[in-house]
Amino acid sequence: MAGDKSPHKPDEEAGKRAEGGAGAVGDLDSRRAALNAALAERKADDDGQPNRRTGGGAGFANALRLSSEFVAGVLVGAGIGYLIDRIAGIAPWGMIVFLLLGFVAGVLNVLRSAGLVAAPEDKSGSGRKSDGEQN
Repeated sequence: MAGDKSPHKPDEEAGKRAEGGAGAVGDLDSRRAALNAALAERKADDDGQPNRRTGGGAGFANALRLSSEFVAGVLVGAGIGYLIDRIAGIAPWGMIVFLLLGFVAGVLNVLRSAGLVAAPEDKSGSGRKSDGEQN
């Protein structure tokens, strides 16, 4: 092709392979055989089961759980804001502040459930180690 601007021409690559350089045919064959063996091993380990996180109904259940955690955080924040507005008489401010706090809490819960953010640590300051830790 006239518009091909590849740095290597096919004739040069064939010459390097014939000379036994780094791109030799034997080297490529051994790499391909190793790759085929690794793929066969991975397929044998798979056992034909779909991925738990994304397969079939599990993905739908995971999405439903994450969305319900987000909506629950927003609704709880709005409810607390509404109650504070009614009790304290500070009309829109309690709802605005706690709706935003509920939104942030909902996003944080979704991130924790998805495993993208670590769960909060025990910050009681008692100096004791948890059940799983030993000296």
